[in-house]
Amino acid sequence: MIQTLPLTRWLSAERADDTPVSWLGDHTWTLGQLRYDVMALAEILRQQEGDRWVLCFEDSYLFIVALLATLYAAKTPVIPGHCRASLLEEQRALFTGVLSDSDILWRGLHLRVESAKCSLPFSGKMHTIADDAFVELFTSGSTGQPKRVVKSIAALDAEAALLAARFAGKLAGCRVVASVVPQHLYGLTFRIFLPMALGLPLHAAMLHYAEQLAALEAHPRYLFVSSPAFLKRLDYRLSAPPVDTILSAGGVLPWQDVVSVRAWLGVQVDEIYGSTETGILAWRHRSEEDIPWQPFPGVNIIAEGETFRAVSPLIADPLGLPLDDVLHFDADGRFRLSGRRGRVVKIEEKRISLGEVERRLMDLDGIRDAVALPIVSGGRQGIGVVLVLEDALLRSWQTGRGRALELSWRRALLPWLEPVAVPRCWRVVGEIPVNSMNKRVYSQLQELFNETA
Repeated sequence: MIQTLPLTRWLSAERADDTPVSWLGDHTWTLGQLRYDVMALAEILRQQEGDRWVLCFEDSYLFIVALLATLYAAKTPVIPGHCRASLLEEQRALFTGVLSDSDILWRGLHLRVESAKCSLPFSGKMHTIADDAFVELFTSGSTGQPKRVVKSIAALDAEAALLAARFAGKLAGCRVVASVVPQHLYGLTFRIFLPMALGLPLHAAMLHYAEQLAALEAHPRYLFVSSPAFLKRLDYRLSAPPVDTILSAGGVLPWQDVVSVRAWLGVQVDEIYGSTETGILAWRHRSEEDIPWQPFPGVNIIAEGETFRAVSPLIADPLGLPLDDVLHFDADGRFRLSGRRGRVVKIEEKRISLGEVERRLMDLDGIRDAVALPIVSGGRQGIGVVLVLEDALLRSWQTGRGRALELSWRRALLPWLEPVAVPRCWRVVGEIPVNSMNKRVYSQLQELFNETA
């Protein structure tokens, strides 16, 4: 059994101060530097009255500093799933202040976190972390309102241990690089908890482009934590970096991309299935296209009529949690995915609430009603919307100002929505069609986009 470090021992385990933790360019942060930075920030936080602090970070090392300092200061880390100032302002009742690695146009309490880049012994008292400590994450609910998900530190440790039991043999000696942010559970688990639990040095910066991946400094082995969206955009004309293992989650990676990545890097992609609420549920390693998902040890997925419920050691409720996905099981307990239920969809691995898109549209002047739908346009997944406009705006639309209106609506939505959630295709109707039960007829609405499918 692989031994992993729980979060409470990331700093206190008997390891040398010069143990590498993270790197960026020519600088390497050591365990001694991490201990100093965490305890210095914890002392500052202990003097603050508020107990709920939002973590807005792209830098992995500074995220770890903020996460640990918040917990050592007996505060609650809140991970909102975004760093947009307008949304933070709207959601300010959910937290006290913001910790970040950059300036944020936020009018409330804000502390910018930086590293002292020194490993001087910390002279203050090193407090303990409570046994029942937890992290709060917020994700898109089906109503469009932020959905609170509580993850105990013990559950996050257990998730890292479960991953280590499956992958640690492949990861020994690896450095960890990632194209995902720690603002969501996937990034938190795979980019932060897994390398810290295994003592693997992690890259502080997030990779945004294929060129950054290809330009990684020479090192024997890398673990690349990625997403299907990033892997689809790789440029295979670039020199292949020495990536030894690839983990991908957040959505299904098309088979052609699996083949292309393998041809470029010489390694197979390990795909992970799960959700913020449930944690990891299953994995697969495809040597051919139609390979089903294999549940992790201890994970049991139960059919309840046409829906499914996951029971897992990572889920606090002994009754488990319902799944949004439609599954088809083989006789050996493995399964295939066949789409999603409800009003939450995934586009480029981002979970998008169609209700949230509709609510933001309805907040705009002149829009009386709105329906958001997942569509495919020009071979790309996106959001299409059907609008009912007030008379003055309708006349503008009908007299050739449609393109200008679309651009203005997009600009108005960007402060509130993920870029992939901003509608790509727009339709205007006199009224939204409903059936005899006054329910919207989505099949009829979907036909409005048929010419772009």
